[in-house]
Amino acid sequence: MRLFRSGELLGIARETMEFILEASEATHPNEYMGFLRADDASKLDIDREGQVITDVLVIPGTESTPMSASVRSHMKPNDMRSVGSVHSHPNGALRPSTADLATFGQGTVHIIVGAPYGWGDWKAFDADGDQQTLQVVDVELPDERFFDFTQEDIDRELVEEDDGGGFFSWLR
Repeated sequence: MRLFRSGELLGIARETMEFILEASEATHPNEYMGFLRADDASKLDIDREGQVITDVLVIPGTESTPMSASVRSHMKPNDMRSVGSVHSHPNGALRPSTADLATFGQGTVHIIVGAPYGWGDWKAFDADGDQQTLQVVDVELPDERFFDFTQEDIDRELVEEDDGGGFFSWLR
């Protein structure tokens, strides 16, 4: 495992961009906000050095109105995979506001999605608010399971529970 990420941002996974567009539309008329996380291209079977945005991290307690979205800064994790932010503009404007620019300090890319939240309704910006190109990449995202057990493991445990043992026996 590498300690440091490769610097070049190759793009955003199509599935991740689809999630962003859907979440922005579902949040309308309020703003949507999240933080972007990237994986090394090698993890995604891409034969290039760099990173691809694969995840959106939504912070609990995010407050959203039609004019703004804000997070409690102490809730944002200090994450090595973090590469920037995403938020929506329900009014459809695809340019950063002065308030947006004040929050663009952390990360290398910041995506703004505007109503009506279609494939042509988003732009990427750097930390200074200058527009940049961000390609949508067709990659297979890895299935990361939060829980390291399967339904078969649970079924087996339930059978073993009748014997008085098993992994979940400590819950009794």
